Amino acid sequence: MTWRPVPGHIMTRWARDVTPESVWPEYPRPQMRRVQWQNLNGLWDYGVTPKESHTPAFEGDILVPFPIESALSGVKRALLPSERLWYRRTFTIPDDWAGQRLLLHFGAVDWECVVWVNGHEVGEHRGGYLPFYFDVTEHVLRGEANELVVAVWDPSDRHWQQRGKQVLHPKGIWYTAVSGIWQTVWLEPVPQTYIDRLKLTPDIGAGGLDVAVALAGDPPGAQVEVTALDGGVQVGAASGPAGCTLHIPIPDPRLWSPDDPHLYDLQVTVRQAGQVVDAVESYFGMRSFSMEPDGQGRLRLCLNGAPLFHYGPLDQGCWPDGLYTPPSAAAMRYDVEFTKRLGCNMLRKHVKVEPARFYYDCDRLGMIVWQDMPNGGKPVGALLSFLAIMFAKLTRRDDRAYWRAGRGDQAARDDYWRELREMVDHLHTFACIGMWVPFNEGWGQFDANEVAQWLQAYDPTRPVDHASGWFDQGGGDFRSIHVYFKALAPEDPDARRGVILSEFGGYTLKLDGHVWNPDAAFGYKTFDSKEALGAAYAELLEAQLAPWIERGLSGAVYTQTTDVELEVNGFLTYDREVVKMKPTFSRE
Repeated sequence: MTWRPVPGHIMTRWARDVTPESVWPEYPRPQMRRVQWQNLNGLWDYGVTPKESHTPAFEGDILVPFPIESALSGVKRALLPSERLWYRRTFTIPDDWAGQRLLLHFGAVDWECVVWVNGHEVGEHRGGYLPFYFDVTEHVLRGEANELVVAVWDPSDRHWQQRGKQVLHPKGIWYTAVSGIWQTVWLEPVPQTYIDRLKLTPDIGAGGLDVAVALAGDPPGAQVEVTALDGGVQVGAASGPAGCTLHIPIPDPRLWSPDDPHLYDLQVTVRQAGQVVDAVESYFGMRSFSMEPDGQGRLRLCLNGAPLFHYGPLDQGCWPDGLYTPPSAAAMRYDVEFTKRLGCNMLRKHVKVEPARFYYDCDRLGMIVWQDMPNGGKPVGALLSFLAIMFAKLTRRDDRAYWRAGRGDQAARDDYWRELREMVDHLHTFACIGMWVPFNEGWGQFDANEVAQWLQAYDPTRPVDHASGWFDQGGGDFRSIHVYFKALAPEDPDARRGVILSEFGGYTLKLDGHVWNPDAAFGYKTFDSKEALGAAYAELLEAQLAPWIERGLSGAVYTQTTDVELEVNGFLTYDREVVKMKPTFSRE
């Protein structure tokens, strides 16, 4: 069978360059690089069986890492909760990997998967947004083909798992579900004692970088050496026993910022009995995010100790051809570069965790990221939602019993906590991450104050928006406000929390030939020309937003970077072909 994208919707220009022979060939983990690795992206066998079946049946080819619902997968069909998706491919191990352990990595698989190598089950995983790996050393054959099989079950919006805006029946602001493998699959050889994780924390006050190196395998007696370099020149170093946090002094550091996204290189080496057993390359940025009073005593977001107004779009990371998976790394990077060209210094990554290379691009290009935790919970009817919102507005508190209905299952709450911690651990080291957003508009919200307090203690280096938009419980670092359908009504910071406008705008322009569905459109205020849209946007910023900034607003998020499916309220059309308006906005 010959692979080709499935027609039926608009595509981006990058889709033309996608081939089974070279699909997402880039190294997938830029913050912990090794020389040897093998990319397993490309054509795999696939099949769909009833969920109860534990025997695969294959029916064609699928292009990994595109989800089965996407056009670029070559399949483009929904995976139902009553079904199980199967993958299969073979691989061989290079001869020069002899004597090393083998790790099988998955960038992300949505949602529940089981993995076999040569008929041996090597592990299972739950969670649709974060990377994981299995040690497959004992099950791999050297010098011959190995069979890799993956089974996936994804209940989409018929279950309580973290799923963002995925639904089986898309409409309005809810989008096509994504199932199965949707990020790079790869193999990596490692020594018997190897570097498993890095946690890098810049400390501007102490003038250096804290480095925690987690080892796996056989770490007793291991020593860790870390070296910081700037332009190839060593600027600091430290060493110590495995398990200790090392501090590298960085004299007179060049601080990372959107205007000067300077990054240092980092070399990490592990020795046992004086011999080097493992080494990786990484990088870091020296910067700090904090909440501090300005000259009038109003709490504001600060970067490197100085107030900086954060401004940028709600960024959903969706693509008409790949859905959750951009057609290429260049396509993904384009969105960040475009946002920079708009004059923005921030984007809010909305209820999705991107591939690691996205945050790497933000680090290199100087783009602050407000990171959402993907939401979950059981669906709640529209009438109950409306009544709960009105109750909250009248009483200025959230209806905890209502949100217990959305998160009534203890397993759902436990899963949320697990994935929240894993997300924070996974993204901690990226310089660009400037804020955690654990809940959006009450979707699956529960115990928001407790979540915010935990986040503030677990990662004190970043502020927390505990309840973006609705159901403020008085926690976190902000009063977080969403405004659509009406004029902005400024609120002032108080002595304990700042104020952010975490969603606004959503102005709509539908351009024929560049829409997902010509017969449907969703937005918040509709215009009939680019000129009218641009003029209205300029008035919104100049007449309504700018005065609020003067009163202490710390940041604002405009909806949104691109159109997404039925939503046509982006700066860009969904296919990234038309810029609807070219705003300029001073953040000074």
